[in-house]
Amino acid sequence: MEDLGLLIIRLMIGFVFLYYGSQKLFGWFGGHGIAGTGGWFESIGIKPGKAIAAFSGIAELLAGILFILGIFLPLGALLIALVMMGSIVKVHGPKGFSVTAGGFEYNLFLIVVSIGIALIGPGDYSLGGLW
Repeated sequence: MEDLGLLIIRLMIGFVFLYYGSQKLFGWFGGHGIAGTGGWFESIGIKPGKAIAAFSGIAELLAGILFILGIFLPLGALLIALVMMGSIVKVHGPKGFSVTAGGFEYNLFLIVVSIGIALIGPGDYSLGGLW
């Protein structure tokens, strides 16, 4: 049952980051693509906006794929932690902890869960479990 639990958590984390990465890179799911995201990044002082938007989108997309497949989870967790820490520092941190106030609760949750899964391992229902 533990392996099924790990699969469910990995899939959720993976799809969340595929979603975020697709918004930034391709403008899917209501996102603004690299140009729009880059412009917003520049407006909050993150420069060069387009380059950071591309890096963030690629990091999120790659992390999502790694978590779904269950391979190289430490790398995926590191990418998630980097992007989410940037989000906390530049956007959510000043608003406090509570997500209802726009705070960093959700970002921290994603960091902790992704690192926790990376430390536990992917489980048998993964490509990583085949090795």
